[in-house]
Amino acid sequence: MTDGYEKLELYIDGEWTRGTGGSEQVINPANEEVIGILPHASSADLDRALAAAERGLAVWRQSTPDERSALLRRVAGMVRAEAPRIARITTLEQGKPLHEAMDEITGIAGELEWMAGEALRVFGRVLPPTGEGLVREVRHEPIGVVLGLSPWNFPATLPAVTIAHALAAGCSIIVKPAEETPGSLIAVARLFEAAGLPSGVLNVVFGVPSEISTYLIASPIIRKVAFTGSVPVGREIYKLAAAGMKRVTLELGGHAPVIVFDDVDVDQVVKITASSKFANAGQVCVSPARFYVHEAVADRFIDRFTDFARSLKVDNGLAAGVQMGPMANARRIAAMEEMMADAEARGATIHTGGKRIGNRGFFFEPTVLSNVSEDAKMMNVEPFGPIAPINRWSNFDDVARLANRLPYGLTAYAFTQSQSRADQVSEALEAGMVGLNTMSVAGSTVPFGGVKDSGVGRRGGTEGLYEYLSTKTVSHRR
Repeated sequence: MTDGYEKLELYIDGEWTRGTGGSEQVINPANEEVIGILPHASSADLDRALAAAERGLAVWRQSTPDERSALLRRVAGMVRAEAPRIARITTLEQGKPLHEAMDEITGIAGELEWMAGEALRVFGRVLPPTGEGLVREVRHEPIGVVLGLSPWNFPATLPAVTIAHALAAGCSIIVKPAEETPGSLIAVARLFEAAGLPSGVLNVVFGVPSEISTYLIASPIIRKVAFTGSVPVGREIYKLAAAGMKRVTLELGGHAPVIVFDDVDVDQVVKITASSKFANAGQVCVSPARFYVHEAVADRFIDRFTDFARSLKVDNGLAAGVQMGPMANARRIAAMEEMMADAEARGATIHTGGKRIGNRGFFFEPTVLSNVSEDAKMMNVEPFGPIAPINRWSNFDDVARLANRLPYGLTAYAFTQSQSRADQVSEALEAGMVGLNTMSVAGSTVPFGGVKDSGVGRRGGTEGLYEYLSTKTVSHRR
């Protein structure tokens, strides 16, 4: 096992345990070495977690907003203090460069602090009495036990944010982070324990994802499901939750278009968009996926983007000066190779990259293509990797149609120096989040989520907390 990696355990009813359901290896994607053995939960373990969460709910829903807020703030401070250690765990198991991992972990503290504030701002209302003396109150109450299901690309942030939402609302939670990257959230969960969270309010389990989700969602104890992942899996989660009329928040990824107009500073736009494209090796749901650049500036844009990609230092995320680490697993390498072969067969021009780097570790070259057919797989399936297809456009109506033609609608971006064009494109783009002259669309203070197949519901902002609350109307006579 690797020094400095987290001890892998389940957390059920306030106890850390190895569980009784088998185990699996956790692999470092930079060198394919085994860094840990992750225990799986058996059905008996899951039953214990359900019972514990039900008891935890009874306790935590009686806590005051001040108590919830104070605990979240305590954990935020602890996260900041422990960030260097937890960031190293994230890089070991997920691969991203250490500086990106540090940004992820310190970002958790901000998310916790925002929800700590929101916990104090859950207000109901009292309506004026009617002529008959009838008084009505509107109250917001914890929805119940939450199930959080999170992926591997942000292994600490995504489950931690779900936990923050649930606890701020007064809910208890069972969270199942990704089995490929378990250590990051386990390290954060230990901080919740150390901060004094009552037993049963937070439970952490692992196992075969489809088996865990099916078993837990079927339980009447679970009243809300929060899932981040692929569209096909999200559809199945939605169906399972619908059978029990359970509330859901589903963030199902995207295929973000970037429209670049002819009035931009090309060098500046390339710096902004290329940095975003290759962050986390392109394994980000809001990553730019399709570039549509006005023909007047397209050649310069492609040249500068290619230079940027070639300049990146790709290596183990723990090494000094690394700008892009490995992909998270062998499946992503296979997916990149399949997309590249398909695009090349359809006539795409490869400007740089396109191949795996070496044969140990899951490294793939930062890649830039142009003249990519709209029928190519990478233009229709979320690429989730370091591949940037760049096509030209001349007519706005045509490029808007291309940007909106997919069933995804998470994020979309546009770059122009014209306010009228910015207004036009922001209205035209079909997405839950639009970035104009920026790639920064996410943050604790704003709702995060998409339209169409990109999901249901929102996290973050004021809107995110209300996804974890039930609304009750109380009517009484004086």
